[in-house]
Amino acid sequence: MPFQAQIHITLKPSIFDPAGAAIEASLHQLGHDQVAQVRLGKIITFVVDAPEAETARQQATQMCDQLLANPVIEHYTVDIQPVGSQPEAVQA
Repeated sequence: MPFQAQIHITLKPSIFDPAGAAIEASLHQLGHDQVAQVRLGKIITFVVDAPEAETARQQATQMCDQLLANPVIEHYTVDIQPVGSQPEAVQA
């Protein structure tokens, strides 16, 4: 059964995020002073074939540990959904 994996990867809170700091400074310059602690990350999506969602999650987690994320400096979350069950995202 195909499952859609969505991996969210960000730097760990203890790691300085220069891109996030630059975005935060720019937002402040634009008058958005209420913004704080901006962190930049990445999202990786792929379809994985597995007999059940938990197996798909285990496979995606193994991929993160082996290649997709650097566990020394990055934190990741794995979201698994059956293909076709995702709500459509609104794009700007």
